[in-house]
Amino acid sequence: MQHNQPEFGKGKEISNTSLVSPALSDYMSYREYLADFYQYKRKASKGSLRQYNYAVFSAAANIKSPNYLKMIIEGKRNLSEDMIGKFGKALGFNKEQTEEFRLLVNFTQATDPADRNVFLKKMSEHRVGVKLKSGEIDRKSFEKVPNWVAWIVYAMVDQDGVTFDTASLKNLLRGKASEDEIENSLQALIASGELRRDEKTGEIKKARSLTESPEDIPVALVRKLQSQLMYLGLESIYQDQPTDREFGTLTMSLTKTEFEEIKFKLRQMRKGLNKDNSIARMKTKGERVYQLNIQLFPVTDSVNASSTQPVIQSALDVKLADSVMEAAAPSAEAVAKAEAVLAQAAEVAAATQAQAAPVAPAATPAAPVQAQAEAPAKKSSLIPNANQDANKERSNVSSLAASAASAAELFR
Repeated sequence: MQHNQPEFGKGKEISNTSLVSPALSDYMSYREYLADFYQYKRKASKGSLRQYNYAVFSAAANIKSPNYLKMIIEGKRNLSEDMIGKFGKALGFNKEQTEEFRLLVNFTQATDPADRNVFLKKMSEHRVGVKLKSGEIDRKSFEKVPNWVAWIVYAMVDQDGVTFDTASLKNLLRGKASEDEIENSLQALIASGELRRDEKTGEIKKARSLTESPEDIPVALVRKLQSQLMYLGLESIYQDQPTDREFGTLTMSLTKTEFEEIKFKLRQMRKGLNKDNSIARMKTKGERVYQLNIQLFPVTDSVNASSTQPVIQSALDVKLADSVMEAAAPSAEAVAKAEAVLAQAAEVAAATQAQAAPVAPAATPAAPVQAQAEAPAKKSSLIPNANQDANKERSNVSSLAASAASAAELFR
């Protein structure tokens, strides 16, 4: 079945002066990778007796059609499972690269959002594994970053009635993780000092916040963790009753200034929720663990910028200070600094796309119900100011917003 796949990432530009072989891990579309690979080979073979062309690739892949690669790049054909192996051979891939290419093909060609999420999760995990093996990601840095299981287990310390034996934890997690994964995560949290076991009572307690130095976390690990947590939200759509979760979406056109203001507002909302929850858990324990994912992202390019700003570039330049998720309430000093800055800022418009779904039921529940639906999102009006002074005022608000977010030690 032929399918023209929409673009999700732009490849790297290849100039005549600097020939660099495109790296597969930089791409979110295999068609774009193949297009850049072909251009690279063409320019690298320029001046040789036989310049690289589509027929040369087909011969290397043992494909009869001389223009098969061209049809794939243009989206006129999809790659079959058998062809993926042949393409891997022609591209000079080893076993690990061929598997990454297979996952990228499956992700690019998938039309169902649920399937795309599954392949994205697998591809993210594979790429992290390859970078660990090659040394691109330091093993110590990797071990410092808790996986999604560890985040949930850490939060379950504040859940009423939880006994920290692996069998009961697996049951509360509704079988989403194996006993080995749970045990390894629990022991890692204790060994690293995030959790401690009371010597007298044997009770598990929090000792310190998770990821106290987010700037040390490699981008690939941040992406992996975030994709895992978002995937839990996708599962909740099919597993949880609408009364047990809150899903809402809002699609809108924004200016750059409006986007920055909404992003700031979302950070403040998350900070406030985390602070209120931390105070509440000091008084009483919670009944279930919930996961809140907040997402605000572009789905189109700017008309003026689309031809000059590759999407993949912005994705690779993520600042690690804007990292994973809230692990504990910010310090009193940080909150005071943030509130001092916030006192100067004018009220800004906001809009959210948020997910709130339970990831662990109450410790003594009836059998969990599985089903699914959606709930509405609230809309806020965004009214651009009409004159230059007002626009400057809004810019100042965004500047103050960024300072407040930094002062409060917030992570995106």
